[in-house]
Amino acid sequence: QVQLVESGGGLVQAGGSLRLSCVASGTIFRINTMHWYRQAPGKQRELVAGITSDGSTTYEDSVKGRFTVSRDNAKNTVFLQMNSLKPDDTAVYYCQMAIVVRRDISRAMNYWGKGTLVTVSS
Repeated sequence: QVQLVESGGGLVQAGGSLRLSCVASGTIFRINTMHWYRQAPGKQRELVAGITSDGSTTYEDSVKGRFTVSRDNAKNTVFLQMNSLKPDDTAVYYCQMAIVVRRDISRAMNYWGKGTLVTVSS
């Protein structure tokens, strides 16, 4: 059983910063890619940032230069540092990880956290 738990969300003024964390626990052999998604009210969930096992990163265009994704493999944790926040960044942020739970299973399964709310006031 694998669980992902996000933390770090909250209310912040425009221009402020927040740092989100997501920790995976349970039976884990290896974690491949880690992603952050977000879903704003009335909108579809969108990919915000991702990081591979070797540290390569990708970002959605609107967050480039403002958000930084990183990971701590020893702690099964992914972070999202969010700077220069804008009201349009208001959303529930979800982490997603591709996890291999056993050495003899090569295929990774996708796991999701329940989300953490980020609210940016103008």
